Amino acid sequence: MRNALAVAAMGLMVTPAMAENRIDTIRPDSPALAAYGEHVVGVRTFELSNPGQIDILNTKADAAPTYDRPLTVEVWYPAADGVEAGGTYEGVNLRAASIQVALEGQAVRDAAPAASGSFPLIVISHGYPGNRHLMAHLGENLASKGYVTVSIDHTDSTYADQAAFGSTLLNRPLDQDFVVETFADFAGTSPELAAIIDGNTVGVLGYSMGGYGALIYGGAGVTQASTEYPWGTPNGLLTRHLEGSDTHATMPNERVKAIIAIAPWGKNTGFWSADGLAGIDKPLMLMAGSVDDVSVYSALRSIFSETTGTKRHLLTFENANHNAGAPMPSPKEGYQMVEGMDFAPFEHYADAVWDNTRMNNIAQHFATAFMDMHLKGDDSKSAYLDLVPNAKDGVTAMGDDGKPTAEHTYWEGFPARTAVGLMFETLDAGK
Repeated sequence: MRNALAVAAMGLMVTPAMAENRIDTIRPDSPALAAYGEHVVGVRTFELSNPGQIDILNTKADAAPTYDRPLTVEVWYPAADGVEAGGTYEGVNLRAASIQVALEGQAVRDAAPAASGSFPLIVISHGYPGNRHLMAHLGENLASKGYVTVSIDHTDSTYADQAAFGSTLLNRPLDQDFVVETFADFAGTSPELAAIIDGNTVGVLGYSMGGYGALIYGGAGVTQASTEYPWGTPNGLLTRHLEGSDTHATMPNERVKAIIAIAPWGKNTGFWSADGLAGIDKPLMLMAGSVDDVSVYSALRSIFSETTGTKRHLLTFENANHNAGAPMPSPKEGYQMVEGMDFAPFEHYADAVWDNTRMNNIAQHFATAFMDMHLKGDDSKSAYLDLVPNAKDGVTAMGDDGKPTAEHTYWEGFPARTAVGLMFETLDAGK
């Protein structure tokens, strides 16, 4: 029996008394597509190496040495029939890397993959700093619905190895592309996983600096000014992603069919012009908090308005800050002050207004609808994205038969009264 799903089916919430540091909680008031899908989930960890990459940490004015760039990834996938759901992630670094915690979820470590099927690939990219477990709730949840999801530990950008910011600026889209290409042809590493991966149908989901990388990867070249910041990437190396350059023109990958960027950082400090953002031609969903003071909400709205080369959506959590939607709930160990930090790690995960689990469930719902539409061609999910822009304007109108009447405009998939505090806007390409 799938324990968390059985609990959700009974209309109850998984509580700390049942397990601690859960990433798989589905609240009773969650929207329809938040629940786990039909597949039990397996999980494996792989150590990858991208050869010949520029070593930003050792770059000098007269030299840019290269190295084999290590990347650890967590991979979630539909598991074989008969696998019993449930598992623990041991030794996960907290925001304070000196502390390791255990997380409880649905995925089964090293489970056999499904015997058949072809599942689209979704690459997940964390913030700065972060790690591959920060959005494990999305990794598990989407895998249960028929995806292979791969979450990256971005070298020089994790809790354990946070280093020069210039490395993150250069490497985010390069890491994402390397992982896409690696899992598109994974037979040499894991033939049984390769057999179920549709590597030509890919989505990218990034948070903060992961969203920054996803926008560049999707076609948004950066400004000349951003390549010259003294605190940025040295020696002008960021010109590799320069708007209009030959090198950036080769960056977008035809395998990638859709992008979700949650609070993408960069517009707030001049990394994109309107012309650069217009280079994105892949379906795009943005998620943001209306009081984000890291990526800055007004800058996020500019990304929404200026990505005119594609149809795009903007989901806004009203009064939420930078942590809207993406981070898992804070592990219990994060509630206390930690030596060497001037804030409790809890603050890295949490929002002052919104409950993390509620935001996670909403993000799971919209990510499912968006990826199903664009990676699986499931047009039935379009109803979940065709919404009254401000949820508070939605009207609940049900007939005697319990079905919506013509006057019903409440958000599809949201129980009455539960979309409060949300906005969902859509702009077509060219607008």
